[in-house]
Amino acid sequence: MRVSTRGDYASRALLSLALHENDNGPTSVKDIAERTGLPQPYLEQILLSLKGAGLVRSKRGIGGGYVLGRKPDDITLAQIVSAVDGPIAAGDFGNPHEDGACEHEGQCVLLAVWQEVGRHMHDHLASYTLADMAKKARGG
Repeated sequence: MRVSTRGDYASRALLSLALHENDNGPTSVKDIAERTGLPQPYLEQILLSLKGAGLVRSKRGIGGGYVLGRKPDDITLAQIVSAVDGPIAAGDFGNPHEDGACEHEGQCVLLAVWQEVGRHMHDHLASYTLADMAKKARGG
């Protein structure tokens, strides 16, 4: 599995919000872009996806911007990547024994392995929270 640019950017943006969660008020997209070095127009699209997943909240108008939708302890890298890239999987091969997925020799065995690999990737990313990442970023 490769984490997409969207997944990386989303993780970086939310980590920035976690690192500055004690600042007063929401953080503007411009400030997040400057702190992270991410392109602002692309970041705006990503933040909208994250908002749809409930990972951030927004405030409009003067002094507006974004805040985390939940505590950093309650947001995992798996949730962030899934919010912008869809389900975490080793591939889009289908499930064994569904929709004629096992019509060829050895296919069901491999489909089961790819499914297991996807679960491991998801579980590994789910083991990291934004709080963990913020602690590491602060040298902890």
